[in-house]
Amino acid sequence: MNRQELLDHLQDFLSVSNYQDYAPNGLQIEGKATISKIVTGVTACQALIDAAIAEKADAILVHHGFFWKGEDPCIVGIKQKRIQGLLNNNINLLAYHLPLDGHATLGNNARLGQVLGLTNMAAISGVAQGLVWKGELPSAMSAVAFGEHISERLARAPLVLGDHQKAMKTVAWCTGGAQDYIDIAARFGVDAFISGEASERTFHTANELDIVYFGAGHHATERYGIEALGEHLAATFGLEHVFIDINNPV
Repeated sequence: MNRQELLDHLQDFLSVSNYQDYAPNGLQIEGKATISKIVTGVTACQALIDAAIAEKADAILVHHGFFWKGEDPCIVGIKQKRIQGLLNNNINLLAYHLPLDGHATLGNNARLGQVLGLTNMAAISGVAQGLVWKGELPSAMSAVAFGEHISERLARAPLVLGDHQKAMKTVAWCTGGAQDYIDIAARFGVDAFISGEASERTFHTANELDIVYFGAGHHATERYGIEALGEHLAATFGLEHVFIDINNPV
């Protein structure tokens, strides 16, 4: 398909214009104009780029791309090597950050909730660009039991902060590096909050707000949206799609 047709579809499908973001969403590195094969992955690291080159992909579609707000703009070092690999092989790089987090069915938050088997899921309206979600466990369980459940579903043991024996039923979450949204979650009276990472202050906040925090991994909580988006494009446009999961313990 034509690259611009793909970009127009993603702009509309992901409601990109609704988000204030920290990096450009859409085409970040221009490659060939016609796209038949897409590789998806969480982060545009060198390992993913090398794998896409080996797959002879026309485009790489990621959640974490390049050109973040506040970073050094110079194209040197690992950034130069990554971009040079894309240019040498005429591969497009497309990246969607917050729009992918927030999508109602294929987004990282929606997909994480589905993977964890949560019910009554919805974004909390009017809060943090709709990126904090709320739902319920199918049945009440302790923090320890829910931590074991997360570990089983994500194949990664979470960091658990707060009262490990607390019985819980309601959960809020925001994938990735959203640990500071724990304060927002507490305002809505949930028993637990899930995100990807933890800061030193998260331990104290969880204890003082009496909310259990699960740090389930930035990468682990954001594996599912980008793969689902690639599958959507394959089904909609007949593109060949390969999801490549570059393991990351963080």
